[in-house]
Order: sequence, then C-alpha cells, then structure tokens
Amino acid sequence: MELKCAVQNYHWGRVGSESAVAKFAATAVADFQLDEAKNYAELWMGTHKSGPSVIKDTKETLPDFIQKNPDALGAKVAEKFGGELPFLFKVLSVRQALSIQCHPNKSHAEELHAKFPDRYKDANHKPEIAIALTKFQGLCGFRPLKEIQNFVQKIPELQTLLGDSATQGLLGCKEESYQSELKAAFTSLMRYDADVLKTQLEKLAKRISESSDGDELQKELFTTLNKDFPGDIGCFAIYFLNHVRLEPGEAMYLDANVPHAYLLGDCMECMANSDNVVRAGLTPKFIDADTLVDMVQYKCATAEEQKFVGEKDEDSGVMLFNPHVPDFAVNMIKIASSSDCFSVPVLDSISIIIFTVGTGKYLVSNKVVKEGGLTVVQPYATDDIKTGTVLMLPANKILEIFIENCEEIIAYQAFCAL
Repeated sequence: MELKCAVQNYHWGRVGSESAVAKFAATAVADFQLDEAKNYAELWMGTHKSGPSVIKDTKETLPDFIQKNPDALGAKVAEKFGGELPFLFKVLSVRQALSIQCHPNKSHAEELHAKFPDRYKDANHKPEIAIALTKFQGLCGFRPLKEIQNFVQKIPELQTLLGDSATQGLLGCKEESYQSELKAAFTSLMRYDADVLKTQLEKLAKRISESSDGDELQKELFTTLNKDFPGDIGCFAIYFLNHVRLEPGEAMYLDANVPHAYLLGDCMECMANSDNVVRAGLTPKFIDADTLVDMVQYKCATAEEQKFVGEKDEDSGVMLFNPHVPDFAVNMIKIASSSDCFSVPVLDSISIIIFTVGTGKYLVSNKVVKEGGLTVVQPYATDDIKTGTVLMLPANKILEIFIENCEEIIAYQAFCAL
C-alpha cells in the first residue's frame, strides 16, 4: 500500500530543492508544492499523532488501518507492542545543527514522565539510528580521554568554565579510571555562569580567528556553531564530544544516555515512538542540565567507534542495521540494473519502505492456501516506483521490485526484528 506522508518545516532544515526531504516529498506528500524559500527538515513515515501517514488509495490514516487490521503488524509485533506500530521512520535534511541531547532508557523515561509530565510527554525510551544519504556530520559520545585532555590543555577559556578543581581532576586522570573526573568536568561545563560563558566564548572566538593553528581547535565547527548559536554552551561541548563524519550508507546508533547532535547533511532515521529529549545545548529550548549530567554515559571512544556497522546478507545483498532493540531495525536495499526482478526477503513484521534512488515497478503478493492444501500466490498491489515512493508492507507479504530506466534502485525498509 502506498503511503502519503507528512513534512515538518523546522528552521534547521535545508531550504527548497537543496533538501532531500523536498525531493522525496514531490512523490511522498499529497499535493506537494515546492517553495524554494521554505525549510524542509523532516519527512515522517508512520503513525505519530503530529503527522500520521495516510494510505494513498483509501485516504485512511495508517493508525486507523492498523487498528482495524492488527494482523498487518505481524503476530509478534502486535503482541509485543499492544497492537501499535512501535517506530517512526524519517528522512532528515539538516542545514543547521540540532540540539545536543540525550534520550532516557525505558525505566528512566517512566520516572521522568511521572515527575514532569509537562516536560517529558510519554513513558517510552527513544533509541535512534541515523543512516547517511549524503555526507553527514554529527556529534556522538565522548571523545577519547587524551583528545579531551589535549583540548582542555590548549584552551584556557575552557579551563575557566570548568574551574580549577574539575580541570586538574580531568587532566590528572588515567585511561583505566576517568569516569568520575569526566563527569565532574562535564557537570561543571553544563552548570556554567552565563556571564562567564559569554566572555570566554568571545575570547576563544577572537583567538581562533587570529590563530594560525585554529584548525587544531576545531575552527570550522566552532565558528559555525558560534555564529548559529551565539552564547550557547554547545560551542564548548564540541571539545568533549566526537565529531563523527559519515559517508553515504554509513550509520551511527544513538542508544539511551549517549550525548549526540546532528550537524549537517541528509539521513534516514528510525526511532522508537517517543518525544523524550533531554537537551544540553545548541538550542533555545529548555536545557535540563541536572537531569542530563546524571544520566549521560561517561564512556570515551573514538569517532570511528561511534559508527554502527551493518550486516550484509550474502544471498540478497541487503544490508541490515539491527541495533538489537525490539522497536526497530532497518534494511538498506540496493538493486542493480542487471536484476530483472528482485524479491525482498519476506518479513513476519510490518514494514515501511522508501525508495530514495531509481525508478521501476513493484508487485505485492499474498500466499494463499486453497482447499486441499494447495498454496498459490495472488497479486495484492502493484504500481510504479518513483524517487520518494513510500510503501507500507503488511507482515508476510511478498514484495518484488522491477528496475526500469535507471542504473540502480536504493530503498530503506524499517521493521521489527523480533
């Protein structure tokens, strides 16, 4: 079943036809009209109340369809998640950094929702995976200890924000035992004095702009963030967090309590159904520093170690990104022009598929058992594939893809791997 989906026009999104969201929306959004002056930040595929997908032919919302046809979820998914779709699938086009943030685990989400229901709207966790469609940049997890110590040594303005005790503790700790010192330093950073922050940011900005070794202090990233978020503590947080660069097809998984931010580029994102965000910086929104510093995972690793490596199926060539949470997994499907017909592996879970490259046709079929035990395959749905076509595939359905008039088809499929 083809879906029509919702676009979110957040200010940080890429503008007009520069946005992958706008490119896909030409097919994926009903009656879409491109506005070259508008931000196109996110394309939502799922059942979220702020932008539920709609079945193209019947105009029925996806939540209503699932409620009436729970078998479409698959038996395991329906039982595990109470008859609801457990994930939200997105395309993101990032022009300006999103907030530095963490997401709580399930038990912490329940606790936060009970205490602050106006701030944390639900009781669910919010793990996420981002798969790059273009060159993509983000912040993710704490840098290796030596990198952080090196920045602290080189940046007196950062030392001033941290204070003498936290600075000396961080500089003096060793690889085998650093968590308490790292937490103390990061906590000091997050509990900054606004006047001190303003002064130190101005000093560092001036020094970096005049320095011949500014690149060693993340000159380009610092300058961009300081321009977009003047006076924001996130401009100093980059010296604690890894600057991760993804090539198309590479991914990073954002587990509970991992600090992260998207900086630039286009990506697929799949996440558990939740709106729970604990923010740390690069945002005009509420920063819950006390909650954040207590929940963050103080684990150092390299930028390369923050990447999430998929598993390629040798028979189908499908690349599986499965972070082993029950809520979602993502398949990356590539079909070469030499393929007459590509059969997508059958899943016992509902799935949502978006075609990001290529053109062709699809055929969805049912396996039906006739009287006497004879099994036959009956057509269920068929139509053209364009860039931005979005399908909802009920559990156990057969999907065949026929490539036409292009070099390759690339598609991403979100589902539950239970």
